[in-house]
Amino acid sequence: MDKLRKSPRGIMGFPVTPMDSRGNIDLDGLRANIDFLIKSGLSSIFVVCGAGELQSVSNDEYKEIVRVAVERTKGKVPLYTGVGGNIKQALEQARISQELGADGYLIFPPYLIDPSQDGLYAYLSTIINSTDLNAIVYNRGNCLLEVETLQKLCELPQLVGFKDGIGNIELNAELTHAIGDRLEWINGMPLAEVTMAAYLNLGFKSYSSAISNYIPHISIKYYHALLNGNKAEAREIYKNVILPIHRIRKKKKGYAVALIKAGMEIVGLPVGTNVRPPVTPVEKEHYEELEHIIKKALEKYPNDVKV
Repeated sequence: MDKLRKSPRGIMGFPVTPMDSRGNIDLDGLRANIDFLIKSGLSSIFVVCGAGELQSVSNDEYKEIVRVAVERTKGKVPLYTGVGGNIKQALEQARISQELGADGYLIFPPYLIDPSQDGLYAYLSTIINSTDLNAIVYNRGNCLLEVETLQKLCELPQLVGFKDGIGNIELNAELTHAIGDRLEWINGMPLAEVTMAAYLNLGFKSYSSAISNYIPHISIKYYHALLNGNKAEAREIYKNVILPIHRIRKKKKGYAVALIKAGMEIVGLPVGTNVRPPVTPVEKEHYEELEHIIKKALEKYPNDVKV
């Protein structure tokens, strides 16, 4: 009998990969990050993905990160990993994820090549079929799936979700209407809270949250306001917290990662702001702007979960 498969749903936690001043992985910082997200009530944990600088870690580091994540999440929430890029490397990452006990993985686009639809199918299906773990495909960059390609991928039982990082509303409407509840639909746009109100109407019930690494309770409050039709509260949080942070994030490329670490340091999480090239740390002026926004947000919306 085929096993029952289900994707995580709700607000998904995407920890960073903390690093010390010499650029080495700080596993204690990672433990603190994961523990904070779980205590805050996020539905799942996704390590070494975009926020976790997948593109910049070695296979040995990848193993250590996944091992720690399995240890911290076991029996609490589902754990997914990031895999992708070079096909051989992606297959090795998928193998490691299965051997160490992850529940599934999020598949990132192939490296550099601008593939055809049959090329994308071959890339994604090869990774999906390489293990028995749950798989989520990520529509972003050079991995732009058409309806027919995603429908064909849906024949693979391991596929449980679709994450969108492109923002093509017309395409998303086609996909959700054609495929329905066969997949979990996940908003993966940068600072997904910015677009979540629109995505809900298309059937997307889940999203990856960058700001949940430092103000998860505010993201949860916003999500519940959207679900419950509390437009006034949703608008207030959007205006005072989400939009101002989004405007800082857009000021410099790479801030999708660096700004998360800055926010975490501001609230007192022990992760530091060190990143690996080509990502660069947040500039002092922007750090101070973020600090001011977070301070005001925490005055209005205190967090019951202590850092």
